[in-house]
Amino acid sequence: MAERFDLTDLRLFLHVADASNITRGALRANMTLASASERIRDMEVDLGTPLLVRKRRGVELTAAGTALLHHARLVIQQLEHMRGELNDYAKGLRAQVHVRSNTMGISVFLPARLARFLSAHPNIDVDLEEGRSRDIVRAVAAGKVEIGIVAEGLEAAAELETMPVGEYRFVLVVPLRHQLARCRKIPFKEVLDYDLVGLRAETAWQDFLNEQAKRAGKRLKLRVRLDGFDSICRVVENRIGLAIVPEPVARRWTSKLRIIPLDEVWALRHLTLCVRKLASLSPHAQNLVKYLTKSPPARKPVP
Repeated sequence: MAERFDLTDLRLFLHVADASNITRGALRANMTLASASERIRDMEVDLGTPLLVRKRRGVELTAAGTALLHHARLVIQQLEHMRGELNDYAKGLRAQVHVRSNTMGISVFLPARLARFLSAHPNIDVDLEEGRSRDIVRAVAAGKVEIGIVAEGLEAAAELETMPVGEYRFVLVVPLRHQLARCRKIPFKEVLDYDLVGLRAETAWQDFLNEQAKRAGKRLKLRVRLDGFDSICRVVENRIGLAIVPEPVARRWTSKLRIIPLDEVWALRHLTLCVRKLASLSPHAQNLVKYLTKSPPARKPVP
């Protein structure tokens, strides 16, 4: 029987496969669950073989599903190449670049550069997701994501093309009248004597801090866990605890919080951009890589 797949079918199947769940895949494809399920059943009927194994908590790919996933990715990637090459002739045809970043990339690095890129390229959309660095490297290697922003020094990234994109420093923020406010710098071990505010337990950064505390022979005394660094700074301002945050975030709170450098080598962090193969990316994705890897404009000093 002849296969009658269209691009909507292929995009839906990619979303379902990446999410390992038809419901979440349908949501990412902006479809109802009933419509998504019907499309996948029609694909299976056309092929004459199951593509998914339905389970109570999601789906798994069959051998045929794995093969279709590979070809679907190639088709979508080729479409992105076509869109880039025809951009001058088809202004109404929008393109999309898939980016996955760790927490620090999203909090510190990407917002300003993505804003400049999107402003200069109104026909390009960026699908940005947050994840752990190791998971991002695997996703890029598998072709699920075109561009990844990850922490430095991941051995798994050695098989990918990588390039440095920026650095940032972690600092301690305390209320203006806190007893530590006069400190010029502070060892992490001394910070562990105080109540802290941090990110949720599943974040890679919080795992890293837990490991540093363990090496110092102590434990983090977390009173509150939140989703973002600005929320953390707001809570610190209300004297609920102290926090370690990226310096660029802390600078937004200089009128309300005291910034104290951490006297630790690991406080200086680097971000790395990784791709499977730069030459094989769509023209739009290659252009975004150029934006993300070029030096940002000089930052004015904080008065």
